[in-house]
Amino acid sequence: MLFNVPVIPDEKFVEYLNRHVGSFYACHFGLYCADIDDCRHRLQFIETDRWIDFLSSVRIGRKFLLLNSRAHANQAYLDQNHLRKVVKILRSMLRAKVIDALVFSDAYYLQALSDAGADEASELQAIPSINCIPDTYGRIAAQLEFIASTRFQLPRTLLLDRSLNRRPQALKEVSSLCRKALPDVKIELLANEGCLYNCPFKLTHDCHISMLHIGQTLDTYRINRELGCMRAFQQDPSRLFKSPFIRPEDVEAYEPYADVLKLCGRTLGPAFLTRVVNAYLERNYCGNLLDLMDAMEGTARWLHVSNELLPADLLKHLLSCSRQCLDCSYCRQLIKACAKKKSLHEVLSEPG
Repeated sequence: MLFNVPVIPDEKFVEYLNRHVGSFYACHFGLYCADIDDCRHRLQFIETDRWIDFLSSVRIGRKFLLLNSRAHANQAYLDQNHLRKVVKILRSMLRAKVIDALVFSDAYYLQALSDAGADEASELQAIPSINCIPDTYGRIAAQLEFIASTRFQLPRTLLLDRSLNRRPQALKEVSSLCRKALPDVKIELLANEGCLYNCPFKLTHDCHISMLHIGQTLDTYRINRELGCMRAFQQDPSRLFKSPFIRPEDVEAYEPYADVLKLCGRTLGPAFLTRVVNAYLERNYCGNLLDLMDAMEGTARWLHVSNELLPADLLKHLLSCSRQCLDCSYCRQLIKACAKKKSLHEVLSEPG
């Protein structure tokens, strides 16, 4: 199994990735540009030429640019100056050979880029984001039909929906159909997001990030803490076991259905990413399971789930889960056996 890993502007982390380059299928990254959005909060801005130079130092063969904001402001679709700016950046990245594909969520935006930069689009694959919910072959086929109507190339990698990690029969079916219809396309799964299963807040959360990008004021952390997923985990920590993560120890179980595992967490810094990549390369992790999960950073501050104490047959139980939690105490018993809430002193003494 190979991995698709994040690249961030940190020299030591890239040096670490370059030392293990044979384990990576691809890498992914944003632009760090003030008016070109992806689906994450912007923590810093970098001059595009400087970022392109930095990406040239990354020895991973395939490079995927994330332009996967859920939605955009009106000018992003219709302002030719904006579109020309994006096309110019794509052209520079192509000349520097630091881009092979772009990942999108917003089909309107992909069409606008296709219209504005026909030459550049023809050299790039367009890969549907996991947030397009590619959980059936029918959904995937519809996305491919749309991409084929643009000037972009069809993708040679498909990232399947996170829910399939916990639906073995559906995963087998979708993977089989993709491999039969698209034999040259690699199948990818997302390993360590760590959100709620079929999260009811996810689509709105993505929209909230888009709203922030276009100038709205939203305290997304407080909203999640008081009303959303963080509150759900606080009320019942055992819900985390329904999250469709793939533990490092369980990578081998997914090899019949996928070629690549995507590792995420590019906003959480180099220490987090190094820990995650290392755990998956070693297929083992001793420590707080939540310290590997992108979307559980807030929960990890107060809950420690000892990964090394989890049973060897955990995945077997999770894959056979009926999700009828009132009739089953398995996950609640796991929390009692393998987890503990951190004291206030422990929380306050941790970095950050």
